[in-house]
Amino acid sequence: MNGEIEHVSDTAFWVATFRALESERPDAIFHDPLAAVLAGERGRAIARKMPNRALMSFVMVVRTSAIDRLILSAIERGVDTVLNLGAGLDTRPYRMSLPKALRWIEADFPPMIAHKNAKLAAEQPVCSLERVAIDLADRSARQALFRRVANDARRVLVITEGVIPYLHNDEVERLAEDVRAEAKFEYWIQDYYSTAARRHRGRVRRKMQAAPFVFSAPDWFAFFARCGFQPLESVTIIQEAMRIHRRPPFMFPLSLFIWLMPATWREKAGSAAGYTLLERAHA
Repeated sequence: MNGEIEHVSDTAFWVATFRALESERPDAIFHDPLAAVLAGERGRAIARKMPNRALMSFVMVVRTSAIDRLILSAIERGVDTVLNLGAGLDTRPYRMSLPKALRWIEADFPPMIAHKNAKLAAEQPVCSLERVAIDLADRSARQALFRRVANDARRVLVITEGVIPYLHNDEVERLAEDVRAEAKFEYWIQDYYSTAARRHRGRVRRKMQAAPFVFSAPDWFAFFARCGFQPLESVTIIQEAMRIHRRPPFMFPLSLFIWLMPATWREKAGSAAGYTLLERAHA
């Protein structure tokens, strides 16, 4: 394994490695025993070669924790179907406490789906789980999937964890149009970033040339408001880190300064990146 990111799908192996490492900690925020199985040596090789490993581990653990909570919040609001677009190596249908009757659908590139099917063939999810092999850039195939999901659902939650930054603005607009076109697609979970936070720098940017961040809306929430979605619940990365008592791996005394600054300052400092549950805006 050369440890290089050659396609956007490789980032899923990278992220799963961080979930596996978190699961080994005595103070783990979550336990994901299948992450190591899915990430394999490919994920470990990528993690070894990528810079800022401690910071990336911190971000991925906080993101996983926050989105877990937002999913449970959406289910409490009546969601009966979850559609995870670009699901990668996510294992939430196996590790989270979810309603048995919940319908969970994962959609991703055919090689990713084949990998998961092979590695998890003997595992039992806690809810109804379906995997769909699809190129989500194929709009007609995507729209057909959305219609099929909506036909058998009452209220749908869409998840695009770690997906939007890799899409151009016009691609995101078309995706939002397709989500909006299905009246039962009520909620949408995303991670969001400011323009500054989305910008890869130095060694990270060079390592991510095959999968660059290209979404460039100056105001994330204003962009999706124009697409017909408004924030229902949002949490910044620092808010979630404080909640789970996980300090950022910044050099002392910067990390201590962030932890001790007034809450209003800390909220502003952390607003550059976070996680949000959007809801369909009703006219």
